[in-house]
Amino acid sequence: MNRSALLLLAAAPALIAASAPRVPAAVAAAVAAPTRTAANVARDRYRHPAETLAFFGVKPTDTVVEVWPGGGWYTEILAPLTAKSGTYYAAGPWAKGLDGVRAMQARDAATYGKAKLAAFPAEAGAAGVPDGSADVVLTFRNVHNWRFGGADRARAMFAAMYRMLKPGGTLGVVEHRLPENRDAAAEEKSGYMKPSSVIAFATAAGFRLAARSEVNANSKDSADWPEGVWTLPPSYALKDKDRAKYAAIGESDRMTLKFIKPR
Repeated sequence: MNRSALLLLAAAPALIAASAPRVPAAVAAAVAAPTRTAANVARDRYRHPAETLAFFGVKPTDTVVEVWPGGGWYTEILAPLTAKSGTYYAAGPWAKGLDGVRAMQARDAATYGKAKLAAFPAEAGAAGVPDGSADVVLTFRNVHNWRFGGADRARAMFAAMYRMLKPGGTLGVVEHRLPENRDAAAEEKSGYMKPSSVIAFATAAGFRLAARSEVNANSKDSADWPEGVWTLPPSYALKDKDRAKYAAIGESDRMTLKFIKPR
């Protein structure tokens, strides 16, 4: 870990948000949108979208980039939030990584048609997010995937997100949390990451840690499950084995980190 990350980690208690931020009306309305699917709404109690977006300071006038949106869980919120006066980019692997968002656009062009698709990482012949254009870049539970590709890949992804942002822009990261006293080798297979590791990747790219929130914490998650984080809902990697036990624990314990690109 580099010296900057160590200093930021040592200062962590002072950076933790003392209370949940006030949720702007526009964010609350987007979270309450009737166009959201029932299965996604059911996970709000674990993912706390209104409080998370408020913590990151997302506004309807922003240019927001969501990196690796997967099936579009947050797309259902961010696309309507920014549709009138902002811009929403869904950024992921061009060939298949954006298929979830493409399907949403095909199903409901009125709600999701304005969403822009962008290749991330950059791919020849595919549109990307212009450098220095984003007010906010968000990534939810993706850093472990990049870490599986090696530390160099993770560093490259953070560097690319840094380039997307305007000076003073925000990077918001939510990730499955591995306790700091665990063996770092667990990051290579469990799906959990130490906060210090995420902070190190971000600060190496040039970001400054601005604040951390416990809004997505889950004290029931011990982060030592037989099939890693996928043991817990919604994956239930063990299928019906001990399903009630894992359902009672709920989704993973997650760090919520806000970084700033210095001006």
